[in-house]
Amino acid sequence: MKRAVEHRIGVQAPAEIVWEVVSDFPSWEAWNPFHPKMVGDLRIGSTLTVDIAIPGQPVQTITPVVRDWVPYEQLHWQTTQKRGFVTAIRYLEIESLGPNNCTFSNGELFAGLLVRWIPVKTRRALREGFTAMGEAVRDRAEALWKARQGSAT
Repeated sequence: MKRAVEHRIGVQAPAEIVWEVVSDFPSWEAWNPFHPKMVGDLRIGSTLTVDIAIPGQPVQTITPVVRDWVPYEQLHWQTTQKRGFVTAIRYLEIESLGPNNCTFSNGELFAGLLVRWIPVKTRRALREGFTAMGEAVRDRAEALWKARQGSAT
């Protein structure tokens, strides 16, 4: 069984700018309401240290493994939950729509025997967090893009 929770948002900035925001882990603390801490190397197989600030819950620290990344396009990491009976793939994806705009998607895909026991309340809270992160990525990328356009004139 599989379940997905996702948020997708349009960004009025190039995909390269969004990637710059997403791949700059030390800066996450300054702008990311859902993952206020991200430490690790952007390398397949590396372990990250990630804080998750789910609305209404204490901040949790997880240690996922980077499963895939493509510059300017995507970052995927994996965790196991429910004693290994659920695998969760967290993804951040950027789709270029033109030279000055793109979409940013972030979400989580759950698979495994116990997926049906992930409560609706948890999925709703995750969607809130993904929405907050998507909006923060958009706002930061658009501000960087506008600042760079202004300094180029």
